[in-house]
Amino acid sequence: MNKKIIRLEGLLVFLACIYAFVLNDYKLIWFFVLLLFPDLSMIGYIKGNKAGAVTYNLFHTYLLSGSVLVIGIIMKSDILIQLGIIWTAHIGIDRLMGYGLKYTTDFKDTHLDRL
Repeated sequence: MNKKIIRLEGLLVFLACIYAFVLNDYKLIWFFVLLLFPDLSMIGYIKGNKAGAVTYNLFHTYLLSGSVLVIGIIMKSDILIQLGIIWTAHIGIDRLMGYGLKYTTDFKDTHLDRL
């Protein structure tokens, strides 16, 4: 049951991000071009499971994407707002798909389940 709730939350976050993007009249092309950009953090796995998990988790937590979004709102920076929305949407999609934060044991070990 908890996994289904987390997946539904991810869907809600993703849809809210699309709505916010459209509501602010941002160009959707950038949304889809940059949507997978946070997955570049997987490059950390070149250095091993621990470094990979740390970099992956850093870029897949709402704490950082939300901070970028809040800073963008405070500074009235459309670029930071867009990046924050896109980044948050990416995390929402990951949660919807069942991808969670990584443990250092293996790439497939997440806080949601083993992939």
